[in-house]
Amino acid sequence: GLTEEQQEILKVVRQFVEKEIIPVATELEHGDTYPTEIVEGLKELGIFGLMIPEEYGGRRGSPLPHALVVEEIARGWMSVSGVINTHFIVAYMLIQHGTEEQKQKYLPRMAVGEVRGAFSMSEPGLGSDVSAVSTKATKLDDGSYEITGQKMWLTNGGTSTLVAVLTKTDEGEDSVYKNMTTFLVEKEPGFGETAQGVTIPGKIDKMGYKGVETTEMILDKHKIAADQILGGVPGKGFYQMMDGVEVGRVNVGARAVGIANRAFELAIDYAQQRVTFGKPIAQHQAILFRIAEMATKVEAAHTMVVRAARLKDSGERMDVEAGMAKMLASEYCSEVVEASFRIHGGYGYSKEYEIERLYREAAFMLIGEGTSDIQKMIIGRSLLKEYKN
Repeated sequence: GLTEEQQEILKVVRQFVEKEIIPVATELEHGDTYPTEIVEGLKELGIFGLMIPEEYGGRRGSPLPHALVVEEIARGWMSVSGVINTHFIVAYMLIQHGTEEQKQKYLPRMAVGEVRGAFSMSEPGLGSDVSAVSTKATKLDDGSYEITGQKMWLTNGGTSTLVAVLTKTDEGEDSVYKNMTTFLVEKEPGFGETAQGVTIPGKIDKMGYKGVETTEMILDKHKIAADQILGGVPGKGFYQMMDGVEVGRVNVGARAVGIANRAFELAIDYAQQRVTFGKPIAQHQAILFRIAEMATKVEAAHTMVVRAARLKDSGERMDVEAGMAKMLASEYCSEVVEASFRIHGGYGYSKEYEIERLYREAAFMLIGEGTSDIQKMIIGRSLLKEYKN
């Protein structure tokens, strides 16, 4: 159901992945090197503007081609998809919830990658319990706010220049969820003190998901104007963030499909080259069955992600569908990558082979944008409401 233009975008992205990402991904990943040239190439292709309407300088079609673009890029190197994923979430939140002044101020520059987005919800002791946010924005006498707290797990924490930050505001509402506000915090790229009262200490060293930086963010009496509240009205931050997270969950599902697809490609290629007992291992029934299961899982996960993206595009509530797609895609990704790893045998354990990198990347899909257990809670509670006796 894609338009010719959307098909052409995917074709161009796939060519870019084949030529510019796959040949250098493993080397950059092992060196934990930021993919500057790749990111500049994505800017030239207009990828940063995919979520942004044409009236603001973007080339928005719908979340469906966006999810498919994320899938294609993750197939080349998952870290690169992380560079654009959080950028897309912030753009989406601005489009859906921002004031017209905020849209005019940020979206045209986001469309060309001049302003790079990141979003910050988690904290060191927070995990999946978003209601326990402790970073606090205190309203001052002049109407502005002062934010103090510590945030955690910011993808693009160093390179970003605009961070959507969830805070507690406590302005008298009876519900904890109505006492949260999202602020649009501006900063300079880099590490150290990147704005008044804003410090990005440095990169967190990770098992995988390298290249792209993951950071903390320390806010110490960061003064910010009230017009930097997303949407201009306090108390709506939780719902704004959850709306953005639905996009994120579809995107993590798409990233998982991209990783799984690449693992399958590597496995079926290797299985036809590797010979044991006088024939390619692909002709042994055990390997043949494994390949068949891998392909089926990739296709099933892809279909779930596409369905969730279509629902998001239609504007329907789709927390269940996003949770299902993310859960299935991440679990299947882990299983497909492990199957590919087994097919590679001892070579899969060598850093010379791409599957070693995919094995470490797949682990992150199980926890990014909410663990499978959290998805099951969301899905289960919604099902109980729908099928209530």
